[in-house]
Amino acid sequence: MKLITMQPRHNLRQSAPAESRLPLRGSDDRTQKLARPQDGLLSDMWLPLRHTFYPLGYGVEIATNDAAVFFAAQYAFGHRSALRNSGLPPVSVGVHRGGSSLRLPEPTRRHYNHLYSLVADGDNQALLDLRTCTSFVWVTEAAVRDPFYLRYHFLEKVVYLLLGASVVTDIHAGCVGRNGKGILLCGDSGAGKSTLAYACARSGWTYTSDDTSYLINNSVAPRVIGHAHRARFRPSARDLFPELRTWPLSPRLEGKPSIEVPTAELPVQITAAESDVHAIVFLRRSADAAAQLIPRSAGTASRCLAEKLFSAGEIRAKHIAALDVLANVPTFELHYSDLDEAILTLEDLTQRL
Repeated sequence: MKLITMQPRHNLRQSAPAESRLPLRGSDDRTQKLARPQDGLLSDMWLPLRHTFYPLGYGVEIATNDAAVFFAAQYAFGHRSALRNSGLPPVSVGVHRGGSSLRLPEPTRRHYNHLYSLVADGDNQALLDLRTCTSFVWVTEAAVRDPFYLRYHFLEKVVYLLLGASVVTDIHAGCVGRNGKGILLCGDSGAGKSTLAYACARSGWTYTSDDTSYLINNSVAPRVIGHAHRARFRPSARDLFPELRTWPLSPRLEGKPSIEVPTAELPVQITAAESDVHAIVFLRRSADAAAQLIPRSAGTASRCLAEKLFSAGEIRAKHIAALDVLANVPTFELHYSDLDEAILTLEDLTQRL
């Protein structure tokens, strides 16, 4: 898969109309006197710039007053093209002056029924109504100057939350394929989902995702979408895969140091953004365990994956219902310690499905 080369950020800024770079009414400019009492609410901030991106292949329009937002959005979503209509209202991202210039904290997330908030501080936050899929993001220029921060903590979070409330269900699982058979790799954090998914990809398997897959709601047969354009690893993966040793650590993701690498820069031969699900495998990694598959009863996958859902209220109920499509998919436990033995065991499984 070809990695999209990003323009320098200053070029993207210059593509904005000149008026979009001027002080906006409602901006938090302490040197200007507010014309109206309600201007401090930023309730009518002018967002003249619009562009449609295709996260997970679903069209999502972003409206903003700063073209630098598109730089971060392009890196996050620019690897996909149009496949389906999301039906989502535009995602509004207002950039305003003021606020601290210090490094911003990770936003605190709160979910009450269909209402969701992401709050880093009083000047950088997002509000979402997951029932109507309306949203608004307010960030400062300091947040925009850190594209990774803006992308990971706001743009990706907001867009995937909205898609998760409407058209997909995100599950804690990687996905790889062999012989035309897609396998979900599930398990607790640290079970080795990302490591085994990448090891399979290095061995010629089709790579779809490392540890997050998006189940398409209302599909007749279970089908998932993944972030096939990139792979994320714990730092310990450098001991297993020498090609990762030259890659620096990314800024901490939710408190965890990580390495994020485009799959185009790795020895991955085949990627696929989507895959049908023919089997589900829960990983049980332990020292000196011989690789073996143990069948699990029908419905195990739906129940176990439901326990790992990071949602609440009516959205959680919707996700649990979507997981029913996995109830009759053949499900196994894979006990293993050696990656090569695990890959051979999974390959044998694909030949028997």
